[in-house]
Amino acid sequence: MLQPNPAGDRDIAARDHVRAVTRAAGSSFYWGMRILPEDRRDAMFAVYAFCREVDDIADGTAPMEEKRRQLDEWRREIEALYAPDQVGAETHVLRALSRAIRLYNLDKKDFFEVIAGMEMDTDDIIVAPSCKHLELYCSRVAGAVGLLSVRIFGDSSDSAREFAIALGTALQLTNILRDLKDDAGMGRLYLPREQLDAHSVMLGTPDEILESPKIPEICASVALRAREKYAEADRLLLQSDARALKPAVVMMMNYRRILDRLIANGWRDLDDDAGLSTPEKIWITLRYGVL
Repeated sequence: MLQPNPAGDRDIAARDHVRAVTRAAGSSFYWGMRILPEDRRDAMFAVYAFCREVDDIADGTAPMEEKRRQLDEWRREIEALYAPDQVGAETHVLRALSRAIRLYNLDKKDFFEVIAGMEMDTDDIIVAPSCKHLELYCSRVAGAVGLLSVRIFGDSSDSAREFAIALGTALQLTNILRDLKDDAGMGRLYLPREQLDAHSVMLGTPDEILESPKIPEICASVALRAREKYAEADRLLLQSDARALKPAVVMMMNYRRILDRLIANGWRDLDDDAGLSTPEKIWITLRYGVL
């Protein structure tokens, strides 16, 4: 009689866990990754689960010192996954990440950049950052994820890496424009200070700033920057392996549609997140990922 394989059982449990985490989020990310072959898809789900864990730390209610400790612990755990004498990872997410790292030669510094981005949210509450600070934030929390992703997709060329950074910035700016109310509830506001100054909006709490009648104009300016980044990603896609990057294109088209809705709504109702329905996400997946 065959004996159970504990290591194999743990690998299966890790795979099932990151699949469940990604599916439960119901995000555009999940639909974009559905078109990948199984190993690549599970590697992306592992990256998503990692991002979810560190993002939950940054957005949680723990004291700042505890958040920093937990993020630093994640940095040590990632470092350990790259050790020559690495032993079996202890958690589902770490185990799934370990496999993804081995299969696709993921760069350790990209994981560290994601963690550094989360630390920007924990070291100091972000309210009206400078454009330079916002660009760095987007590069870390979204661009670095893009760099991990294109390796898994199968195109780590220079143009694909530039595509990942441009698209990551566009996606993050779209998130910022969609989540103004939620972010304000956590004491955050990512609209750039230069835009507030240009429209004579006084600094205050995020809720106070969002009450300004100039907010729609400011958001429209940020939306223009997001559209420029989507256009940059379009150009770089033509220089890359577009077939390999189809999952990223699916995400791009989902978020572009969200941005278009936000622009059409004019930020008159900050409770409207311009979200897409499941049928819309399926249609976009078929149109840009399969057909």
